[in-house]
Amino acid sequence: MKENVLIIGAGGVAHVAAHKAAMHNDVLGDICIASRTQSKCDDIIESIKRKGHVKDPSRKLYSRQIDALDIPATVALIKETNSQIVINLGQAFLNMSILEACIETGVAYIDTAIHEDPDKVCEDPPWYANYEWKRKDRCAEKGVTAILGAGFDPGVVNAYCALAVKRYFDTIETIDIIDVNAGSHGKYFATNFDPEINFREFVKVWTWIDRQWKEYPTHSVKRVYDLPVVGPSPIYLNGHDELHSLSKNIDADSIRFWMGFGDHYINVFTVLRTLGFLNHLPVTLADGQEVVPLKVVKALFPDPKTLAPNYTGKTCIGNFVKGIKDGKPREVLIYQVSDHKAAYEEVESQGISYTAGVPPVAAAMLIADGTWDTKTMVNVEELDPEPFIAILDRIGLPTEVKEIEPGSAGSFDGSVRDLETELADSTATVTVSAANPMIAVAPKPH
Repeated sequence: MKENVLIIGAGGVAHVAAHKAAMHNDVLGDICIASRTQSKCDDIIESIKRKGHVKDPSRKLYSRQIDALDIPATVALIKETNSQIVINLGQAFLNMSILEACIETGVAYIDTAIHEDPDKVCEDPPWYANYEWKRKDRCAEKGVTAILGAGFDPGVVNAYCALAVKRYFDTIETIDIIDVNAGSHGKYFATNFDPEINFREFVKVWTWIDRQWKEYPTHSVKRVYDLPVVGPSPIYLNGHDELHSLSKNIDADSIRFWMGFGDHYINVFTVLRTLGFLNHLPVTLADGQEVVPLKVVKALFPDPKTLAPNYTGKTCIGNFVKGIKDGKPREVLIYQVSDHKAAYEEVESQGISYTAGVPPVAAAMLIADGTWDTKTMVNVEELDPEPFIAILDRIGLPTEVKEIEPGSAGSFDGSVRDLETELADSTATVTVSAANPMIAVAPKPH
């Protein structure tokens, strides 16, 4: 049994995770929220208390200030708080520092995204081999449980892959992970999580096709798919964290990731990128001052946490899996639908943060009771998915499974054609008005 949780980070995902941890502190014990800006942690604590989410008032709920790049300081904080589980929900640049502190102190580690080097973007696959997996042997030697990518995607979708292997297929041919946010936040443009991390994802597309890595230009391969609840949605082939471990751990011919983007997003993103505003490296101004364009863009955009009060609509994230069961073709969609308004009413958050913030707490609960206390480093798909999905069903992210008639109108074809054909079909057309920019935000029929 492990108890006492240290949550590092105070953004939207940490906000949700802290709420859920407090709601299950009878299992998790004391909860400390730590960040560079302690006042942000205190704001989260106020929200938790305002919603009455502290299940066991005898357990501590408190905050600390920490620079998580400072490994000795993080080690000291882990010891001070007597934390046995650390949930890393800070920027992905912090992963290796926090993991190192956990290895040094022998405590469990959970994160929700792959590590990033600030000076590099979309590194050669498999990305996990560049950073996290190099520390796997040390985790095993010290008996340290490290669960990588335990958000939703990566995280829950990895568990859905494992569930497909365990329950629904004898042989898997293709997995297409589809992530669509059909919500509306009422802003001209905003990202649903850290803009800096969001934009760094879309520099290039690495995907796993025919058991090898293939690279495509960003937003060059488009489909429209009719998902449950959210309906027909434009989705684009993208690279994503989970592919870098699923390609190693799941026996499938192709594993691809698709994300929903409206034409307005594509337009704004393309303009920003073409003009150089998404450059992650410093540029020198005429007066000699150095700035990072991407960080300037981040400073100008709305904080994703501020989107929550007025967010409406739903998200749908799931895995479309094709393969063979009992000698016959089978197609299954394993998915989850969340509601932005319901997320705000429950934990004062928007739905994207909700889907990412609930799973690491479920993982922490499984470490706490020993079910997932692996004493080594693992990605989520290497673990038994059913206890994880069972907890998620209970604490706010219920899973649905839909059988699809193979080859029917409900089937999804993720095979990629020649690039010239794909580019011709992926063009986005946007209506804009200088007098009223919000005209561009109006949804267009597909």
